[in-house]
Amino acid sequence: MQNKNKILIHACCGVCFSYPLILLREMGYEPVVYFINPNIYPKEEFERRYLELEKYCSVNSVELIKEEYNHNEFLKTAKGLEDAPEKGARCKKCFYLRLEKTAELAKKMNIDKITTTLSVSPHKISKDIFEMGKLACEKFEIQFMEFNFKKKDGFKKTSKIAYDFGMYRQKYCGCEFSLR
Repeated sequence: MQNKNKILIHACCGVCFSYPLILLREMGYEPVVYFINPNIYPKEEFERRYLELEKYCSVNSVELIKEEYNHNEFLKTAKGLEDAPEKGARCKKCFYLRLEKTAELAKKMNIDKITTTLSVSPHKISKDIFEMGKLACEKFEIQFMEFNFKKKDGFKKTSKIAYDFGMYRQKYCGCEFSLR
């Protein structure tokens, strides 16, 4: 039996999840967070981002599911696109990788909709995220919810919440190719 209020949300870090949590709850959703980020490099960065997210979820009574670190999975996905510019083909493939895993887990958990925190960043193209999300969800016959969390000062609100909470803020998207 599906819980119509539950939504599985892919989260890349605590910072990006902070405002979407508030907004989703205001909309009547019960978010379950999925930390699936094989793109993050190095592993210490992956763990650091997870720990910040874990603290925030704990304080806010949010269920959090962590996928084990498998950077080789991302490297296979990005093969041949290592030199692609940010916001390009490599990023779209990375979005799809993570959103497909999110959709698969949602199906297993009988949750009929997913979304992602990726759209909160002004450094990401929401249209590309939504395109990959819909494509991933078609395969599992669930719904991708297009929430552009950067709208209505979403990024600014996220930044303030993260600052007030004392969260660690990363200085790059996550993969080694975005470090350049």
